[in-house]
Amino acid sequence: MRPSTQFLFSLLAGGALLWAADRPVASFSTSAGDVKITPVRHASMMIEAGGKVIHVDPWSQGNYEGLPAADLILITDIHGDHLDPAAIAKVTKAGTKIIAPAAVAKTVTAAQVLANGEKTTWEQWSVEAVPMYNLTRGPAAGKFYHDKGRGNGYVLTYGGKRFYIAGDTEGTPEMRALKNISVAFIPMNLPFTMTPEEAAEAVRAFHPAVVYPYHYKGSDLQVFAKALAGTGIDVRIVDWYY
Repeated sequence: MRPSTQFLFSLLAGGALLWAADRPVASFSTSAGDVKITPVRHASMMIEAGGKVIHVDPWSQGNYEGLPAADLILITDIHGDHLDPAAIAKVTKAGTKIIAPAAVAKTVTAAQVLANGEKTTWEQWSVEAVPMYNLTRGPAAGKFYHDKGRGNGYVLTYGGKRFYIAGDTEGTPEMRALKNISVAFIPMNLPFTMTPEEAAEAVRAFHPAVVYPYHYKGSDLQVFAKALAGTGIDVRIVDWYY
């Protein structure tokens, strides 16, 4: 049996046993009640508030054992670590709503399309699609890993708090222009997004209250944290690959 600090041992009705990962859940107070955010893996997370569940970029490499199905699914882009039909099916239930960019809706045809710059509301949430794209990096000259207009980052507002999920992006002008972000989730992995130094420089520009590195496999997160030392930004590092 693995140590209890790594796994929770739960007894279910009928005597069935379930192992579930001990997940690093963060809670944020808002005027409408707490928002709880659970890292799942890489760019995948679960958000809970007001009795509703949001899954972001569900991915089959994540551990979904014991997690509730989604009331809302947000998808950022067409790459397999963001658009995974098998994982989407796993967290879908009757009535699940999906919001995604048009490029994703070609595969996930049930999705409501939200284009860069557009806003919508769902339950007590406001959902805004923010551009996510590469400025310089791509697989070949003249090509980018993420083309402008194809994918969405999202700003989610609930109870007066604004949560920014950047998606796969470099430090774009649209990111730098963001205002009043309470909590930000920022990618930093090469060759697809940014270095930790570049990510920190972009974060300094829009100055969220709290920032989490995510989508960071292989990156030195201490470089990111040190670059933001003294800014007043609360840098929180958690294991997105447990």
